[in-house]
Amino acid sequence: MTIFIASTLTCLAALVVLTWLHTQYHLDIVVFPSPPPQTDLPLISIIVPARNEERNICRCVDGLLAQTYPNLEIIILDDRSTDATPRILDELSARAPQLRVLHGAELPPGWAGKPHALAQAAAAARGDWLLFVDADTFLAPEAVVSTYLAAREHGADLFTILTRQEMVTFWERTVLPLVLTALSVGFSPRKVNDPGRRDAIANGQFILIKRDVYAAIGGHAAVRDSIVDDKDLAELVKGAGYRLVLADGRSAASTRMYTSLPEMWEGWTKNIYLGLKDTPSLLMLGVFGAFLALAAALLLPFWLAGGLIWWYAGSSSVALAITLEALAVWGYLLFWRVLAARDLGVPAWYALTTPLGAGLFAVMMLVSAYDVLSGKGVVWKGRRYQK
Repeated sequence: MTIFIASTLTCLAALVVLTWLHTQYHLDIVVFPSPPPQTDLPLISIIVPARNEERNICRCVDGLLAQTYPNLEIIILDDRSTDATPRILDELSARAPQLRVLHGAELPPGWAGKPHALAQAAAAARGDWLLFVDADTFLAPEAVVSTYLAAREHGADLFTILTRQEMVTFWERTVLPLVLTALSVGFSPRKVNDPGRRDAIANGQFILIKRDVYAAIGGHAAVRDSIVDDKDLAELVKGAGYRLVLADGRSAASTRMYTSLPEMWEGWTKNIYLGLKDTPSLLMLGVFGAFLALAAALLLPFWLAGGLIWWYAGSSSVALAITLEALAVWGYLLFWRVLAARDLGVPAWYALTTPLGAGLFAVMMLVSAYDVLSGKGVVWKGRRYQK
């Protein structure tokens, strides 16, 4: 009876937690493809920092050159790459005169790599709006005009979008959907878009900001030592009373962040570390979430298997009840993960990999929390960051 009561309480708690986890994503502002209006449009400077991006840079630039927005300048800053990125950029600029390629200066003391690259490129830009785009992000032809019109419609001073995440390999489809669910819990879009709340986040893959607002908050020089410069920039904008808007931009742009398990490990432990290191409440939530993910990875299979073995061995009604409770939790979990998979364009059967993905994500969370508490820091693109 004690085991049955524990199983029942666990079942009820699991159903509540699963419902809560999967109902935090409310992105009410959506970017839809739009044609350019027949009016004068401000100059927008697209700025792309590129460090060792030989795999992505051609596709990224192709998307930029295909934009339907009629008043653009495109600036790519090579951030002292050690691969073929500089050569590729020089070849691209020779074929496309509208593409301006800058070669970044050596990283000075007190600066993180990406803010330094973006600050250099922004200083060379002439636009009334600055659009910061990551080199692993690929724009649809209507991306710039659609996001500009949406930013104007919502009175945004900084307009940022969540891009469609391209997931091709087994590990991408197993881990990334769970990471995205966790992010929706940690950073509620509705809270971010509420001017009355302090919650602020931006997606560095795509940030559109007014030039005068960027200058007023100090630009990237104000976040010079940050590796999570997008979040810090958003906090400065919102903290200064400007309008921050986070939107669903999956029709406007897509991103392929990491393509292998080692890349995902390095990238996401870094991202989680950065998200946890300055916010004690998020650190505690992250550790709790890690143990929750471990429970999903380890408890669920053994709970169901144990109930089945017990019932098969003795045909006990209690064992049958425990088995049915485990099946109920499994079924409810798979229901939500199938919905998430469909929303992300992932085959529905990947819902079955949830325990594996949850286990890996839990380890990433715990490693990142340890890196925060120990002061070990992280290594990203050949540079170590500890602050």
